[in-house]
Amino acid sequence: MKNSTFIALTAAATLAASLMLTGCGDKVEANPKMGAPPAADIVHESDGSLFRVDHPEQFPIATAGEHDAAPELKTTGTVSADVSRNIPVISLASGRIVEIDARLGDTVTKGQLLLKVQSQDIAQAFSDYRQAVADETLAKAQLDRSKELLEKGAIAKKDEEVAEDTDIKAKVTVETATEHLKVLGADLDRPSSIIEIRAPVSGVITDQQVTAAAGVKTLDNSPNLFTISDLSKVWIICDVYENDMSFVRLGEFADVHLAAYPNVVIKGRIDNISPTLDPNIRTEKVRLEVENTGILRFGMFVTATFHGSQKQLHATVPATAILHLHDRDWVYAPAGNNQFRRIEVVGGDMLPGNLQEIISGIQPGQQVVSNALVLQATVEQ
Repeated sequence: MKNSTFIALTAAATLAASLMLTGCGDKVEANPKMGAPPAADIVHESDGSLFRVDHPEQFPIATAGEHDAAPELKTTGTVSADVSRNIPVISLASGRIVEIDARLGDTVTKGQLLLKVQSQDIAQAFSDYRQAVADETLAKAQLDRSKELLEKGAIAKKDEEVAEDTDIKAKVTVETATEHLKVLGADLDRPSSIIEIRAPVSGVITDQQVTAAAGVKTLDNSPNLFTISDLSKVWIICDVYENDMSFVRLGEFADVHLAAYPNVVIKGRIDNISPTLDPNIRTEKVRLEVENTGILRFGMFVTATFHGSQKQLHATVPATAILHLHDRDWVYAPAGNNQFRRIEVVGGDMLPGNLQEIISGIQPGQQVVSNALVLQATVEQ
């Protein structure tokens, strides 16, 4: 029992001595000459947008300038075919394809051979034509003979009239058979059951629905063999929200930017505005007609910029003054008492002199931190 008491008293005395030695030691202070200066202390205010620093002079300030520009509306769109420039290739004669001389994606010229079809319709049409020609020859001979007999009084006038009527009907039958062959696309100078299908216009084959040895049916249940598109002009279809309709006016032009070619800007003329709105998303279809130099492809996504009629005054700041955070843009503005306020802004176009336009959030003349990233890095420490 006495040993336990002695051990406890010894431990307490040792602890007391340690505390006294610690309290009597010299106070250690940071020596600025021994290393980098201490980082600025950051105090987050209760509203979450104010930040207080000990050394605000470390962060240079810039004054927002002015930029006089017309308001703009940017919307997305897709490249589509001009339906008036899509020409179907069809065959009025049914049959079987025996040769294909073009395929999807080819550039063709008017009159170029696309495919050949062996058709029973053509064979029957030539048969009808040859019979009609033979009947016409016989009817003409009978008419000539009837006229001679009538002059000699060997037949009555009515018999000569019957022969003349037969000759007229035979000529009509020949004309009908000839037109039938032309409609089917046959060549009268080259009688054959094989018909050649040629391109009706020049352009690019954008759709193909046939293969070698496939059957060609009648028009009521057969798709187009090919579709040839004139790509010299295309459409861009954009969705514009109901609140932004004032930016869109018929006949005016919009700037079209392509994701595939960032440095290329194409002018598109507004040639149609849908008279109805999509009831689900409250947008209207706006159609731009664009001259195609060969870089536009069907289905491409583009960005169309529509320009307002009245100019507006926007602020400009150094590009480094804008902080891109969480898919939004921010600037830091002095708030007095060693504080900075983080303000959300909407950035606009890049301007000469490494400046960026501010659509909303701050006004010209307002002060901001010229390098927001440096202050943000300090805040996050």
